[in-house]
Amino acid sequence: MEETLLQQGLDITLFGMGIVFTFLLLLVIGTSIMSRIIIRNFPEAEPAAPAASSPAADDARLRAIIKAAIDQHRKRR
Repeated sequence: MEETLLQQGLDITLFGMGIVFTFLLLLVIGTSIMSRIIIRNFPEAEPAAPAASSPAADDARLRAIIKAAIDQHRKRR
């Protein structure tokens, strides 16, 4: 039982690191299991299809928004 102080410190360090590693491993496994259970039992609702709009209307709306932003920027200067 004549261990050096350095050997005792090394033993305590390895024991502590082993405990922390084991805890973190169990935490990851538990989180993964819970995630799978939640995904299986509560799937995400599929998003509703957007209203059908023509690409031309979208382009016109986008141009109007960009023009308004440019005008607002120029007014600030």
